[in-house]
Amino acid sequence: MAALLRLIKGVVLALATGFGTGFSPFASGTVGSLLAIPLVWGVWQILAGWPWQLFFACILAITAIPICGVAEKHFQTKDDGRIVADEYLIFPLCMVGLPAEPIMLVVAFITARVFDIWKPQPANRLQSVKGGTGIVLDDVIAAMYSLAANHLVYYFLLK
Repeated sequence: MAALLRLIKGVVLALATGFGTGFSPFASGTVGSLLAIPLVWGVWQILAGWPWQLFFACILAITAIPICGVAEKHFQTKDDGRIVADEYLIFPLCMVGLPAEPIMLVVAFITARVFDIWKPQPANRLQSVKGGTGIVLDDVIAAMYSLAANHLVYYFLLK
């Protein structure tokens, strides 16, 4: 039983650190976010329509909460920089209703990083929430800003 628990914790920590991308010596959040691009590109090929995309994105966001919470306890640091699951598992929210075309993925990646780093209200206040919920909530709000910006860019500049 102890071996199984260690295995599960190892898998959760691998997910939390973005399979090691969170250990990047520079911009670990940005490096970890890169995992989201092939994730969204692949899944968007299968999921037709924004309701399914939204459902998928919400499932990933909810899943990120316990993953980040376990990692935070393991690293014993509030929102440790090595934890990047909140970055790549929240990114699909930035692409709901948008095509997974290369230019759109790049635009969404940039806006997601800008809003995640900037953390406009109320995102910056939500970081104080404890555990995995606090780690993920600020990213969800930043993703909503990114989603709005991405739709504006798509409909007014790219479409």
